[in-house]
Amino acid sequence: MRAVIQRVSRAKVTVDGETTGEIGKGILILLGVGTDDGEAEARQLADKIVNLRIFDDEDGKMNLSLTDVRGELLVVSQFTLYADTRRGRRPSYISAATPDEAKRLYEYFVAEALKIVPKVGTGRFQAMMDVELVNDGPVTIILDTSQAKNEN
Repeated sequence: MRAVIQRVSRAKVTVDGETTGEIGKGILILLGVGTDDGEAEARQLADKIVNLRIFDDEDGKMNLSLTDVRGELLVVSQFTLYADTRRGRRPSYISAATPDEAKRLYEYFVAEALKIVPKVGTGRFQAMMDVELVNDGPVTIILDTSQAKNEN
């Protein structure tokens, strides 16, 4: 799984003018699911994100996690994180999971996050979405579970 996470002071996602998810202080996650991903990767990534120390403590150092600051999550599916642009000018998405499997693991990720974080907003899977955010910092981090596998 791949995730682009952004520390935000607020964020929301709308589909056809309808707000499907909205948060205050927390993390916006753009989440992509790859062909080799499963529930273990979803669990690991959800735990990693909510416990990542990217929020400032009283001294202005990034020492606090989302759970420490009682922040919120907004999770938006984004298969384009698996774009392969090495050849030509049109991205290939062959490494992205099939829509059915991606949706299953996206929903599993959200369910795992809800076990830890009281408020988790979402976009709408396979919909054209408008995502608005105020990036706090800015702080933007890219996580990839396949890199964690290679480091072990």
